[in-house]
Formats: sequence, structure tokens, C-alpha cells
Amino acid sequence: HCRASFLSEPPRVPRIWQPPFWRAASRPPASMVLDESFIQKCREAFNTFDQDGSGTIDTQEMKLLLEAIGEAPSEEELFRFMADVDEDGTGEIEFAEFLRAFEKQRGGAQELENELDTIDAFVALGGGADKSGFVDTNRLVSVVKDEFGMTLKIERLIEELDKDKDGKLNFLEFAALFA
Repeated sequence: HCRASFLSEPPRVPRIWQPPFWRAASRPPASMVLDESFIQKCREAFNTFDQDGSGTIDTQEMKLLLEAIGEAPSEEELFRFMADVDEDGTGEIEFAEFLRAFEKQRGGAQELENELDTIDAFVALGGGADKSGFVDTNRLVSVVKDEFGMTLKIERLIEELDKDKDGKLNFLEFAALFA
């Protein structure tokens, strides 16, 4: 490949990016299995930016990759990202390291989605979208027993979750139900 043609026309980036993925690289890994099509898309993206065909992405290639997906990392952010992802300390990112960075990022996205689901449930049961207010415990009992048909002792669970013993569940007490 000729580097000049790369600079004149940026490569098409597969739609796997969830910027800023590079800021999420230091999150703990999620326990998930990546599907084959996702791995293939990652391989295509990796190969697109491995300009010299070395099988690794160096700092300059990573900077071009991030810029192609709309990120503009500072030199410090780029250095920190490379250090976080480059597990073997070679100064370059191999495909396995690249894939693990995405796996971690996807895990972080799942955590955010879970938090948003918890907030939605909190609001549906009487709390505020800003995590203020309280769950209507009578409504919670009704949902668990009547709508979901669950046989657990929800009243006892509510009593255990109600740490400040005010008879109501604030957001943190309610969120503990899903922890």
C-alpha cells in the first residue's frame, strides 16, 4: 500500500466503533464471548490500519485509526491508551490485544445499559429519572407477585434492602436488588 493514497482518502471504518472506545480500555474485562462476525469486523478494521502489514498497530497507526472514527486524542491520551492496551510492552498492539480492548469496551457499554435499565425500573416504580425520590414499595410488591408471578418473599427482601429503615427504597437501595 502507498501511504500517500491512504492520506488522501481515509479508509472506510467498519461500524463496530463506539467512541470513545479507547477511553474504556482500562475497564475490567467483561465475561462474554465475542461472536465470529464481530471478530471478523475487528480483523478488517485492524488490517485496514496496519498500514505496513506488520501484524501490529503502532502509535502513529493508532492515532490515524482514532482520527478516522472521529476521536482526537491528545498525545498523553494516545500514550496512555497504547500503554493500557499493549499488554506485552512491545510498543505495538497485536490483534489479540486490539480484540481485548473492544471486549472491555463492550463490557463497559453493557454496564451503562444495565444502569439505564435500573433507572427506567426505578422511574416506573415512582422514583425520579435523576435517581431522586423513592420506589412505591406497594407497587414493587404488586409487580413482583402479580405481573411477574414470582413467589419470592418480596416484603422480606424490601425490608433487607431498606438500609435506613425508613420504609421506602431510594435509588441505591433499589439498585442493590439487581447487584
